[in-house]
Amino acid sequence: MVLITLSDNGIETIKSNPELPKKEMEFVNRWKAENYLESFYISVSKKDAVLIFKDLDEPATKKCIESLPYFPYMAKIEYHNLNKQF
Repeated sequence: MVLITLSDNGIETIKSNPELPKKEMEFVNRWKAENYLESFYISVSKKDAVLIFKDLDEPATKKCIESLPYFPYMAKIEYHNLNKQF
């Protein structure tokens, strides 16, 4: 699981460039289609996101996150290894 918080300046940059969200969602949709991404949640403020990956180790997950168009605007990234219970 990856918890992401965007910086305040990043939010402003993203809002002023409508192509950035489109590019970001291309990655998310591709990961979903390739079965790497199990779930994707975004806060109402659009400042925070939770991505739940499956069948990827932490280095591969980090590589995915670092490839995102929003990566330069991320203020905080937390990686958590989880075991699914149900």
